[in-house]
Amino acid sequence: MKHNDLGFASKIGVIAATVGSAVGLGNIWRFPSVVQSSGGSAFLLVYLGCVLLLGIPVMLAEFSIGRAGRSDAVGVMKNLTPGKKWWILGVFGLLSSYLILPFYMVVAGWSIEYLYQSVTGSLFAGIDFSADTAANSAVFTANMNEFITSATKPVVWTYVMILLNLFILLRGVRKGIEKLSNVLMPILFVILLVFCGISLSLPNAAEGVEFFLKPDFSKVTSDVVISALGQAFFSLSLGMGILVTYSSYFPSDTMMTRTATTVAVCDFFVAVLMGLIIFPAVTSFGLADTPDGLNGTTLVFVTLPGVFTQMAGSQIWAILFFALLFVATITSTVSIAEVSIAFLRDRFKLSRTASCLIILLPLFVTSAICSLSLGAIPELQIAGLSVFDFLDSFTTNILLPISAIGICIYVGWVLHKNFIRDELTNYGAFDSWAAPFVQFLVKYVCPILIIAILVSQLVHLFNQ
Repeated sequence: MKHNDLGFASKIGVIAATVGSAVGLGNIWRFPSVVQSSGGSAFLLVYLGCVLLLGIPVMLAEFSIGRAGRSDAVGVMKNLTPGKKWWILGVFGLLSSYLILPFYMVVAGWSIEYLYQSVTGSLFAGIDFSADTAANSAVFTANMNEFITSATKPVVWTYVMILLNLFILLRGVRKGIEKLSNVLMPILFVILLVFCGISLSLPNAAEGVEFFLKPDFSKVTSDVVISALGQAFFSLSLGMGILVTYSSYFPSDTMMTRTATTVAVCDFFVAVLMGLIIFPAVTSFGLADTPDGLNGTTLVFVTLPGVFTQMAGSQIWAILFFALLFVATITSTVSIAEVSIAFLRDRFKLSRTASCLIILLPLFVTSAICSLSLGAIPELQIAGLSVFDFLDSFTTNILLPISAIGICIYVGWVLHKNFIRDELTNYGAFDSWAAPFVQFLVKYVCPILIIAILVSQLVHLFNQ
């Protein structure tokens, strides 16, 4: 069966799957932290500009080579420039996605554990609902640290997540990925809207909304701009090979400018909703100034459970939130794994079953190593970092920007000058006012912005 015969069946499926690949941990636990430290909506406005100047153009570049090449992240370049070595650029995206999988599966496993704790009520064991939030936060912090550093529980839940991914991916693009996305993405948005309504109704919620939406431009520095560029870059799954792979499954009549804009708008909408949920909630219960209260794991596993204890129906809100987190992580892990699976199918002509097993079975070892390196076996280190932190840092700070720079060079300078225009107009089927702008941005602006991200990340790493 040809590669493009395995594609998405509907336009809704295209949008749902691509949005599912983009909406993930970057929206839920990275975005509130950078907004808090970067001037509220001043950062939001800079971030929106970065999405327009970097996110959508690079997404369209990846969409274009994916649909035109009708193959995996490496094969598209073999098909578009046969006999040349440009396919090596695709290796960076392929390698990035496969190295992201082990530690992302671990975090996804955490979401299942906390969803399970929410359903059983054990999340609130030892909690005094009449106590202040600081006392409860101490309990949640101790529980989080005990769980993450355990040698068994996080590994078991990681294995559950791997098996769920295997079940979905074995069913293929239409019956697996597309069906999953069509069901779960609407659920994600419904949960977000419910949470937003509840959060905005809390006492003193207006103060949190004011902080989020009132810009403080005095905090906008070059570092904030770089942070916004990075947020746009990682939030939209650029440079991972995901968008190239998924677009190879697009129907030939897909209007890619509309698709990319829709995906970017949905991703931005999720980020804004998270801001409207987080800031009113933490302000209402006096947690806005808690040290590191909005940072990553602390926000998700300590601060928000602390908020839930102050709300009527604590267990219900915890279940809904961790269901939201689970949806975001499983749609992301499935999309990341599909990059390598497509590579094996197209390059080595393996069956989907064989490809899925070859890609996912090693995760039972590599993900366990990532989890154990966080505390149970601290000796598991690379370059002075836990295996988990090293893979996270190496892929997001180095491999992904290199991959995206390569794509911009390839589309902007290697392929024929009308390539973007042809793809965005479906070879003249309709006019696209965006095509010349995208061509200019991909060729000149995006590489400079991504190089700025890469240099900033490298300087930060060397200064640590």
